[in-house]
Amino acid sequence: MSWLLVLPIALPLAAAAATIVARGRRRTQRILSVGCALVVLAGAVALVWATRDGEVLAAGMGGWPARFRITLVADPFAALMLTVSALMVTVCTLFAAARGEDEQPYFHSLVQVLFAGACGAYLTTDIFDLFVFIEVALIASYVLLTLGGSLRQLRAGAVYVTTNLLASTAFLAGVALLYGAAGTVNFAELAGRARTSGEVAVAGTFILGALAVKGGLVPVHGWLPRSYPAASPAVTALFSGLLTKMGVYAMFRVYCTVFQGETTLRTPLLVAASLTMLLGVLGAVGRERMRDILSFHMASQVGYLVMALGISGVAGLSAGIFFMLQYIVVKTSLFLCSGAVETFEGTGALSELGAVARRRPVLAAAFGVSALSLAGVPPLSGFFAKLALLQAAFVAHDYAVAGVAVAVSFLTLFSMVKIWNGVFWGDPPAERRRTAATPTRGRAAAVVAPAAALAAVGVAVGLGAELLWALSARAAGLLVDPAAYIEAVLR
Repeated sequence: MSWLLVLPIALPLAAAAATIVARGRRRTQRILSVGCALVVLAGAVALVWATRDGEVLAAGMGGWPARFRITLVADPFAALMLTVSALMVTVCTLFAAARGEDEQPYFHSLVQVLFAGACGAYLTTDIFDLFVFIEVALIASYVLLTLGGSLRQLRAGAVYVTTNLLASTAFLAGVALLYGAAGTVNFAELAGRARTSGEVAVAGTFILGALAVKGGLVPVHGWLPRSYPAASPAVTALFSGLLTKMGVYAMFRVYCTVFQGETTLRTPLLVAASLTMLLGVLGAVGRERMRDILSFHMASQVGYLVMALGISGVAGLSAGIFFMLQYIVVKTSLFLCSGAVETFEGTGALSELGAVARRRPVLAAAFGVSALSLAGVPPLSGFFAKLALLQAAFVAHDYAVAGVAVAVSFLTLFSMVKIWNGVFWGDPPAERRRTAATPTRGRAAAVVAPAAALAAVGVAVGLGAELLWALSARAAGLLVDPAAYIEAVLR
C-alpha cells in the first residue's frame, strides 16, 4: 500500500499543474480540483482503516540509509489528519465555486499546492522535509491571501508574510542546530534524544518556538486575527482547517518524538496554553465582525491543543487529537457560515445584520450547531473533546489550566450568543432590509450546503464519539510509545 502514501502529495501537485493548463475553463478546473480532493479523501480513509489497529505504513524513496532518504509514514495520527484535511479542501473548494471566488485563473492551482504541502507535512519523517512541506503550503497561502489585490489584503499580507518568514528562519536555524548536535534530523533517530543531550533539547525547543508562532500561540498570535479575516471567505475557511493545525500537528510530532516524556517543557506549555485560551477569547469578545470574532477564537482554541500537549500521556494526547479533529470541522463550518452571511447580506458586521434566521433557517441551524459545539455544549463533539481534556487535566493534577479551560468555554459561549443575537436574531437596520442580496434558490443552496454538511459531520462525531475516541487513543499510544513508528521508518 505504499502508493497510498505517495498519492496525497503527488496527486494534488499533478492537479495543480492540470488546473494551470486548464486556466480559463473554470468548470474543468473545478472538476479537477474537487475530484483530486475526493480521491485523496478516499485514500486517506483507506489509510485510517489500514492503521486502525496501530500498524504503521512506510515507504522509503531510494536505497539510501534512513537519515538521508525521503521516507513517508502513515500512522493513525497522520491518517486521521489527512482525512480531515481532504474533507476541508473538498468543502472549501465547493464553497469557493458557489461564491465565484475561483474566478482567478490560478485559484485552484494554489489550493492544490497548499493541499500537497499539508499532506507532506503529515506524512514526512524528517524535520527538514517537514520544514520544506510547511513552506510549500505557506508559499501558496501568501498568494491566496492577497489574491483579491485590495489594500486591506495587501496590508494583511505584509503582516502574514513577515511573521511567517521570521518564524521559518527560526525554524530552519533550529533544524541546523539539531543536525549539528545529533547528526540527523530523522524523527526515528531522534526519538528521546532530548532527554540525554542538552544540545538536542535546546535545538528542539528552538523548533517548537518557531512552530508556536505558526500555530498562533500567545504572545505571538497577533498576526492571525490581523490577517485571516482579510482573505476571501473560502480562503479564510481553508486556512482555518489546514494552516494553523499543521503547525500544531508539527508541535505534537516534535515534542512527543524528540522529547519523548521529558517534562522540562511541561510547565511552559501549560502556561502558554492558559494564556492563549484566555487572551484569545477576550480578544473575540470585543470584536464586531463575524470573521474577526472567529479568528480570535481560532487562537483561543489552539490553547486547548497545547494544553493537551502539556498534559501529555495517553489520556492527554488522546484528548488533544480528538479535540483537533472535531475542532477543524466545527471551526471551518463556522467560517463557511460567516462567508454565506456575507454572500447573502453583503457584510459581516453585527451592527448591520439581523433576522437572518428568518430568511436562511438552514444556515442559522448550521451556525447554531457548530457554535454550540465550539463552546462545548452536550451532546455535541466539542463537549466530549473538552470533557476528555478536563479529565486528563484532573488526573494529572493540573487544576489551574482546567479552571481556565472551563472559564474560556463560558466566554466562548458568550461570544457565540453575541453573534447569534446580532446576525440571526432580532431585526436588521432598515437600510439593510433594502440592500440584502437575493440569490437564486440553486446558488443559495450551493452556498449554504458546505457549512451545513460540516455541521452534520460535527453532530455525527458527537453521536459516534466512541469510534473517533478509539482511533485517537490508538494514535496517542504510538506517540507515547513510538517503537512501531521507529521500526517502520528505519526498516
